[in-house]
Amino acid sequence: MSRSVGVAWDERLVGYDFGPGHPLAPIRVELTIALARSLGVLDREHVEMLPVTSATDDELTLVHTAAYLDAVRQAGSTLRPDIAHGLGTQDDPLFAGMHEATALVAGATLAAARAVHEGRCEHAVNVAGGLHHAMASTASGFCIYNDPAIAIAWLLEHGAQRVAYVDIDVHHGDGVQAAFWDDPRVLTISVHESGRTLFPGTGFPHEIGGDSAAGFSVNVALPAGTGDDGWLRALHAVAHPLVRAFSPDYLVSQHGCDTHALDPLANLLVSVDAQRAAHASLHALAHEACAGRWIATGGGGYELVRVVPRTWTHLLAEASGSPIAPDTDTPEDWRDLVLNRAGVHAPTRMTDGRTGSFTPYDASADGDAVDAAIRTTRQLVFPVHGLDAATAA
Repeated sequence: MSRSVGVAWDERLVGYDFGPGHPLAPIRVELTIALARSLGVLDREHVEMLPVTSATDDELTLVHTAAYLDAVRQAGSTLRPDIAHGLGTQDDPLFAGMHEATALVAGATLAAARAVHEGRCEHAVNVAGGLHHAMASTASGFCIYNDPAIAIAWLLEHGAQRVAYVDIDVHHGDGVQAAFWDDPRVLTISVHESGRTLFPGTGFPHEIGGDSAAGFSVNVALPAGTGDDGWLRALHAVAHPLVRAFSPDYLVSQHGCDTHALDPLANLLVSVDAQRAAHASLHALAHEACAGRWIATGGGGYELVRVVPRTWTHLLAEASGSPIAPDTDTPEDWRDLVLNRAGVHAPTRMTDGRTGSFTPYDASADGDAVDAAIRTTRQLVFPVHGLDAATAA
């Protein structure tokens, strides 16, 4: 299904590092690239490694204020907290060269967007990206610059009429939603654990966009404990019909894998197999809705060894058009690397032993708490897009 995929990667991307003990440890990205390389994903004929350069100030200020850029530079130079800008908090501690490191992450997602926009690649992926919580003038939730929002804004500046954004991170994609709250050219869809039980405490179904874009911000707030079946049902019942109806020029997706049952910072019970199925479904959606123009990023994910490398390697393989069979063994050289770098034993297979299947949404059934969340969201936004909340599939 894929003609070509660009992978934005540079070893310097591991420099986005909040220091020892911080959950967002760059080893998770290092081990992802190592696993993908060991399985041969990055050596496939139609996979192109994209060079990465830092986002410029003009690119960063498509979303962020110039004063905020100055604050990030200053904080990364002096290492003095700037709480007004969210810099130097427990979530976003200071580190030297903070501006340079996070501008490079944004540059990698821009490299992915540029490759797809110019037609050099059908799809493009930046597993180091997905920093979806950063606001226009505030750092938040481990995120300094909001690379998905910057890429979307860049696409709009370069001629895109409509961009769909689908966020499957366990946390609400609040920063991207805020960036396009009043812009009907951008449809933002976030499927996440409810803000009643998880940071950032937002992403409720009534958050549907500003006066100029009511119905273009879409949120499915899932109850804690949701597993594979409910999570995939919510994604398919809400995101898929909306994106098809919106008919975007590009699909941008954020693939945070902290929905996993082993993730230490959240409360969903999703498997790597369901995450792999979600990657595949968004790949297919890109071909159905926007001629395959798909830009994908990483995101959250704090089970650094057992989850992140496997699910994002599945994402890279899926984007390449040659998915990895779930029962594939992880390579011995990668397992040795994990033991040497992380001091723990790596998983031996690319699966959690689940099927990655789900029961489709049935509006006529009473259902459970997941179905209630789906129903509420569909009732609030589907009519705006000409869809029947009870029958659209």
